[in-house]
Amino acid sequence: MSLITIIPRATEKAYGQSQKNIYVFNTQLTANKQQIVAAVEAQFDVKVTRIKTLVQSGKAIRYSRGKRAQPGSTTRSDSKKAYVTLAAGDSIKMFEEVAAEPTKDKKSSAKAKENK
Repeated sequence: MSLITIIPRATEKAYGQSQKNIYVFNTQLTANKQQIVAAVEAQFDVKVTRIKTLVQSGKAIRYSRGKRAQPGSTTRSDSKKAYVTLAAGDSIKMFEEVAAEPTKDKKSSAKAKENK
């Protein structure tokens, strides 16, 4: 079995999907569904029930070749995403909520310094 890298996507859409027990990963273009399922189950100790994959085409971008030359165009590299649905009761701690300490306003802290 070859080594497949899977990287969780940290986007707003991926966060919304994680509420439905669906997690989104970036993966290699050469990886197939069976390899992705095996990698997710091994890395996160969860049971995968469903997987959908897609290849996102790279965007066409333009660049400058200098002041008097015609602009060139190329495309960014393609990427592959995997939408993985986990079994009921399983979850991945991808979007952990950190309790933030309440911050003081600058005005109130400035007034406190003046009063001392």
